[in-house]
Amino acid sequence: MGQQVDGPDRAHRRPDGVSDATVEALGKLSEALECVERARGHLYELHQLIGHADLMLDEAVERFRAAGHPTIAERIDRDLLGRNVIAGRWTFQIVEDFDDGYHALFREVDRQARDELVGGRRHLYEAEMKERRRSRGRPGHEARPAER
Repeated sequence: MGQQVDGPDRAHRRPDGVSDATVEALGKLSEALECVERARGHLYELHQLIGHADLMLDEAVERFRAAGHPTIAERIDRDLLGRNVIAGRWTFQIVEDFDDGYHALFREVDRQARDELVGGRRHLYEAEMKERRRSRGRPGHEARPAER
């Protein structure tokens, strides 16, 4: 079994000369990006749910026709089935615009800030929080996996 090394690995140690304020600012930017990533997941969820609902409309139209309600079936078929969710866009187009615009820019700004300020290191704020909160020497509180 490998020997346990205490403390974060190099990728999660603050470079010399970096202030607490800088680490906190990068941590807040990272937290904001994590919120955007969660929102992106919800956007994909919307995309899939709307797509699934649209496909279910085929069966609804068929059932209304079979039940003797051709007017309702026709309205669903004509006005709702395949309709844009917002002007000129299906959800895949919304997802693409979000990914290529806001999401891409957010990730770029986050990466640029980390590259310029801490040599690209990620999650420094969290790594330092882990160091403050863990119980050194206790199983399950290791700083990192044992080296092999």
